[in-house]
Amino acid sequence: MEQLYNGILLPDNFTDQPSNADTAPYLENPPEVIDVSIGRQLFVDSFLTAESSLTPVFHKAKKYEGNPVLKAETPWEIAQSPVACPKSGGVWFDEKEHIFKMWYEAGWLRQMAYAVSDDGIHWERPDLHEVEGTNLILPYDGYREDLFFRDTSYLRTDSTTVFIDDTCDPSERYKLYLRNPGGGSPGIVAVSGDGIHFRDFRLTTEVFDRSTMFNNPFRKKWVYSIRDMWHGRSRTYRECDDYLAGALWEPSEAHHWLACDDRDEPEPYIGFAPQLYNVDCVGYESIMLGMFQIMYGPENNICEAAGVPKITELQPMFSRDGYHFVRPFRESIIQASRTKGSWDRGYVQSVGGVTVIHGDELWIYYAGFGGDEAYKGQAWYTNGIYRNGATGIARIRRDGFVSQDSKDGGMLLTRPVCFTGKTELHLNAVGKVTTEILDMNGAVLAKADFCGDSTDAALVFDDFNIAGLDGIPHRLRFTVNGSLYSCAYTDAKG
Repeated sequence: MEQLYNGILLPDNFTDQPSNADTAPYLENPPEVIDVSIGRQLFVDSFLTAESSLTPVFHKAKKYEGNPVLKAETPWEIAQSPVACPKSGGVWFDEKEHIFKMWYEAGWLRQMAYAVSDDGIHWERPDLHEVEGTNLILPYDGYREDLFFRDTSYLRTDSTTVFIDDTCDPSERYKLYLRNPGGGSPGIVAVSGDGIHFRDFRLTTEVFDRSTMFNNPFRKKWVYSIRDMWHGRSRTYRECDDYLAGALWEPSEAHHWLACDDRDEPEPYIGFAPQLYNVDCVGYESIMLGMFQIMYGPENNICEAAGVPKITELQPMFSRDGYHFVRPFRESIIQASRTKGSWDRGYVQSVGGVTVIHGDELWIYYAGFGGDEAYKGQAWYTNGIYRNGATGIARIRRDGFVSQDSKDGGMLLTRPVCFTGKTELHLNAVGKVTTEILDMNGAVLAKADFCGDSTDAALVFDDFNIAGLDGIPHRLRFTVNGSLYSCAYTDAKG
């Protein structure tokens, strides 16, 4: 039994059953006292809530009007089929260097490239001198049957993920996962000190294509998000402590994890039973945030005959333990446009890192494909189904996936909570919110009123010191005329 950062007790056999998208063990049996010391507390599920008359409202991200922010323009991006997008790659704001960084696929199923940006919108392709005059970072000289799936020097991209890890030796700060296209075979892992020059390449245990990886910072685990076929396209889970040493595993160490279910309804005009195409995850504030890439079809052969991309879209999912993810709303946060001539007609995909905090917003980078009907019926690697892949942004309010709403003074009472080392209480809310701190007998210890629109409002409690609650269980009661997104105990530095 492992006690997590928030008080959840995670049993040793937690991977015995796949994750249920409608509920989780920690929702059915929450801790007696929830530790809220880490990050903003998002009201995306019922974990924090003891009683509520508020209405949960799901919010979609708004696509940036200047999309795409990166598209195929250079000869190496246009080669074979024009593509310049992460799949899953990675998009991060590097806090140490104060710059946006992107790792992406340059040319369909060809090479990995690296781009940087000061503002996250205008991207530059630096000459990295790996391949002179280009921003390519991994060598790939063309298809080699003798190396295909067998050699760590064969670095043809299909699935790639780069994670920034600031908890390790700086020489291993960047973790790379790469998977060649095709059927079941090993992936490749490596590390780097600068995100450009990778080393210690190793093969993983055999996986299907379009597998990825992510980091759970709360439990300090590396997780392989493995494409599988145990329930149509589905996902298997493998975790390890050491990224490189954990690249090889026994079959018994990987567990059936995520899949579509009966609540995932097919698109009526397509008629394809939805399947789970990919999963990317990241630690965000107090939760693990995931993107469930759901495939609505049609299958590849139908799309190839028409030269158009298949329809995949992104649904957010949330976890308090990193394994059990819930999807309280079965709606896409980012949809394919499905419109001929649009850059993201279909094949919408998430990125490694999932989202970037940008002031009062979250910027969710995503890949989309326009397709090209002029290339219908061609071989799959030049077919229109996979042409014109580019990168865009969809924006949403910070913490803004789900709000708890009321127009007439609805109330939300939390379960018992506690914290360590905090001095302030902040709100992310719109409208009027009265916040009361209650002792365990229900007596009001302090009260503060908020009115306005803020993603990070510091509440003012007259003649009450938040630090005096350190380690003491208590409850919060919110009376809302508007929308409540999150709350956070923090210190004066935020």
